[in-house]
Amino acid sequence: MAPGVLQRVGGGLHRATGGAAQAAGRLVLWSRWGAGPVCFATSSSRDREDSWFKSLFVRKVDPRKDAHSNLLTKNEESNLYKIQFHNVKPESLEAYNKLCEDVLPSIHADKYYPCELVGTWNTWYGEQDQAVHLWRYRGGYPALTEVMNKLRQNKEFTAYRKERGKMLLSRRNQLLLEFSFWNEPVPREGPNIYELRSYQLRPGTMIEWGNYWARAIGYRQHNREAVGGFFSQIGNLYMVHHLWAYKDLQSRENTRNAAWQQEGWHEVVYYTVPLIQHMDSRIMIPTKASPMQ
Repeated sequence: MAPGVLQRVGGGLHRATGGAAQAAGRLVLWSRWGAGPVCFATSSSRDREDSWFKSLFVRKVDPRKDAHSNLLTKNEESNLYKIQFHNVKPESLEAYNKLCEDVLPSIHADKYYPCELVGTWNTWYGEQDQAVHLWRYRGGYPALTEVMNKLRQNKEFTAYRKERGKMLLSRRNQLLLEFSFWNEPVPREGPNIYELRSYQLRPGTMIEWGNYWARAIGYRQHNREAVGGFFSQIGNLYMVHHLWAYKDLQSRENTRNAAWQQEGWHEVVYYTVPLIQHMDSRIMIPTKASPMQ
């Protein structure tokens, strides 16, 4: 096409000079072989499109005037939880369990210590040769400090820790608070298996997670499978733990499949999956010392 020919592009008249024209945020190139104009987005147009495209994936975090823990917990209570993960030498697991059975229930039953053993388990599927203990401190951090100080003076507990150290490969713990919309864990008659599902969330998404699960927990109460829901305060941060109880693995499968028949469950899954960086599942068997059987 010869220079000087006027073409209407994007609702305006623009002169095609030197084989190119700018029109309505597009760059129009003219083909020498009569194939017509070829349009490309200009940088300003691309910037707007990129900004719109990124807005689909970048979550806007509203400024908060209170800590997440105050917004998500039962404010009328001040329970603090400690979860312990002990990786035991394979040849020592039986002796380790026996040692725990001799010592932990006595601490649980003694009113001198403001703490309760919620449950103690061995991992069946997941990390092998692992023990998991969950403690509750009624009274929060002061109760935790009081228990720790008193146990330092307890010779039986000191001997227990020394003997236990010979059986362990590694150990770690976390301090947790409980979600306000979950049940408080209570003793259960067995036999049951327990599933601990742990979620590492993306930083800044805890409130969003809580909003969705405040509705979702209603879909998972039909078989009393919901035991407790917690989020970390010290240890791995933005970590969530959901504890479930089932009669057996088939019951677990049936219960989880039934949730998908509940109107709204699929929406919760759809919106919470993008909040997760990593997730893990343990199937656990309660030990003889566990109040949860």
